[in-house]
Amino acid sequence: MVYHNLKALIKGIRSCKTVADERALIQQESAAIRASFREEDSFQRHNNIAKLLYIHMLGSPAHFGQIECLKLVASPRFSDKRLGYLGIMLLLDENQEVLTLVTNSLKNDMNHSNMYAVGLALCTFANIASEEMSRDLANEIEKLLGSSNTYIRKKAALCALRVVKKVPDIADHFTAKAKNLLTDRNHGVLLTAITLVTEMCQIDTPILDEFRTAVPLLVRNLKSLVTTGYSPEHDVSGITDPFLQVKILRLLRMLGKGDEQASETMNDILAQVATNTDSSKNVGNSILYETVLTVLEIEADTGLRVMAINILGKFLSNKDKNIRYVALNTLNKVVSMDTNAVQRHRNIILDCLRDGDISIRRRALELSYALINEQNVRILIRELLAFLEVADDEFKLGLTTQICLAAERFAPNKRWHIDTVLRVLKLAGNFVREEILSAFIRLVAHTPELQAYTASKLYLALKADISQESLTLAATWILGEYSEIIVQGGVVDDDQTVMISDKDLIDLVLSILDSPYANYLIRQFVLAAVTKIAARTTTSVPEQDRIAEILAKYTTSPELELQQRAVEFASLFTLGETRIGVLEQMPPPELKATVMGVVSENKPVGSTKGKEADLLGDEVLSTPAVGSAPQPAASAQSNQDLLAEIFGSSTSSPPPAQQQRSTVDDIMGLFGTTSAPGIQTPHPNAIPSSYPSTPASSFPTTAAAARAMSPPQPATATAPPQQRLTAYPAYEKNDLKITLTPQTSAAKPGVVMILARFQVSGGEAATGLSFQAAVPKSQQLQMLPMSNPNINPGAVETQQMRVVAPVGSNVRLRLRIAYSIAGQNFQEQVDFSGFPPGLTGTAS
Repeated sequence: MVYHNLKALIKGIRSCKTVADERALIQQESAAIRASFREEDSFQRHNNIAKLLYIHMLGSPAHFGQIECLKLVASPRFSDKRLGYLGIMLLLDENQEVLTLVTNSLKNDMNHSNMYAVGLALCTFANIASEEMSRDLANEIEKLLGSSNTYIRKKAALCALRVVKKVPDIADHFTAKAKNLLTDRNHGVLLTAITLVTEMCQIDTPILDEFRTAVPLLVRNLKSLVTTGYSPEHDVSGITDPFLQVKILRLLRMLGKGDEQASETMNDILAQVATNTDSSKNVGNSILYETVLTVLEIEADTGLRVMAINILGKFLSNKDKNIRYVALNTLNKVVSMDTNAVQRHRNIILDCLRDGDISIRRRALELSYALINEQNVRILIRELLAFLEVADDEFKLGLTTQICLAAERFAPNKRWHIDTVLRVLKLAGNFVREEILSAFIRLVAHTPELQAYTASKLYLALKADISQESLTLAATWILGEYSEIIVQGGVVDDDQTVMISDKDLIDLVLSILDSPYANYLIRQFVLAAVTKIAARTTTSVPEQDRIAEILAKYTTSPELELQQRAVEFASLFTLGETRIGVLEQMPPPELKATVMGVVSENKPVGSTKGKEADLLGDEVLSTPAVGSAPQPAASAQSNQDLLAEIFGSSTSSPPPAQQQRSTVDDIMGLFGTTSAPGIQTPHPNAIPSSYPSTPASSFPTTAAAARAMSPPQPATATAPPQQRLTAYPAYEKNDLKITLTPQTSAAKPGVVMILARFQVSGGEAATGLSFQAAVPKSQQLQMLPMSNPNINPGAVETQQMRVVAPVGSNVRLRLRIAYSIAGQNFQEQVDFSGFPPGLTGTAS
């Protein structure tokens, strides 16, 4: 059955019972339409194209009607032209070859006497114009921009927008006409003209500078919109043409950025818009939001900026969640510009932490981090700790990191810092990063005045809850290291000192081994801790024998790491006085930069008594930190941090394997190996070396055990005064020069200290320098952080390396260097073997 018009076809398709029936009907009708096209029936062409477009909308092939659409466009009848252009827009796109045949029809219709025919041509051009068509018809579009008909001018402006996007290099052809359009009184023309000008300014900086002279005109247009009374034609919820106002504000934002004169011109009207716009409805809020963004982007007055931030603060009280989210998102971006203005809204930002919407809670949390400073650290950390108690698990890892980071940077004293981390360990010990635990242990080691206090708190916390992994690790380490302090001084509980015996302490630590929460890492810590406790003078002989029995039990453990530790620790019990020396209390570890910056060991200690100045009752103010200069924290580990282990050492626990893989595998290939024994880049401290936390760590001999129990030694070597140091060029390209200066000591054969110097010879700085090194498997390499990854002209930056090689061997390095100069990125790989033989001594 053949359907003679579109209405009949739609009725037939809707009457189909199954999909198969519908598909069969469409195939039958498509065949009939093809046959009709072959007969060149001009009277049926209109109906056939209409039916074909409906078939196309249903998802069936209709490409065979493209040429017929062109024939309809050539018809003098308006209804045929309209359907033909609709078919072209639906069936063609800018990549079709058939499109070249449309150009002439469009050109003819752009010069048509009927404005609606011109409108059809412009509408089609704006939808499907290719780069070639844009170049061919740019002059026609430019001419129509000056048309006396507002309908045509409006459509021509949108066509010009298409041309500018497709062929940016001819954007300047439309500059003069676009300026004229900005004076148009018709809102539709003005709206399209501003859209065109905005796109042109984004594409070409000279055009942006040229349109800065139009700022007074835009200000005048905006003022007329703000001050105009009720206009039924353009009114939306009591506001005159909010769409046009938003477009003008966006263009003003672009023109005022970095230009004080233009910004000065628009300051008054922005203040007027901000104060006169009704914020009770979304329409007004959208204009206020754009006004705020404009004020914050341009070189506005300080008072205007404060007003903009106050508007965002008002948004936070809005019932609409979208408006609250937008306000928080914007405040996150501007908090660095004017922190004090944002601080005024701190309470309402903290209230957003209790919002039911998770995305609002997340944005409020990010903003809370940015607001922390030395003056409000106690209040904000208290609020964040309260939020940590009820936070979703997905928040906890970032939350614990940020709380401890803020405590490290802004803590008034070390007592408060320790209290804060202890509270975090109690509330979310399963969500604490290794670097935080390491920094906490190092802080306690550097604060002898608070070691008894910390050990006492951890003893009670561990007794109450052993389900938090990081709390268990910290308590095990501290109690093992400072057991004699807690046994001699007792535990302070509710301002009462309760004496405990060595048996009580050992019972608590050993109870962890049988806990369902104990993993292989915790068990390693426990074995090391009880071994240390056994070496203290406060531990009785029966308890020492008991610990020896526990170690003997674990010498047959199926876990290789535990078995090896137990065997080596047990062997220490046969060494008498040597055991006491090996297991003596660790000196404070060396201070090094971590992921969170440098620890706050230079701050005042604070109170060491009872509950005074307790974490959640901060009535007692402590002396502000003096002489401490905390460094900003890195937001995440860099690729260098992921190169986990120094050869043969387990002083840091590696991050998860999937994070290491890409960077480590990349540099693994330097010597064609899949392991990382001799590769090193600077990385932060982790758990102190007396408790290695990786399965790869081992204690092959008693001496190795002694080394593991001792603090890491600084990698320094003292050269004899008469020794002459020679710098060897390792790399010199693209104005960057790198030299390596070796230094040796006769007292330490096989150990070579290398000082790398970086300098630029040109006038441009080298930025983001990444310097990685690898040595053969037989050698070991350690690297300290670079003094500065950005090398300015005339400056010399340095980096220390330490190579341990077999005596008599030659030191060889493979270097990977990545950096940027003048916006151009470079990455090089260099093999260096320029050191003289004999650096590592002479083999005996």
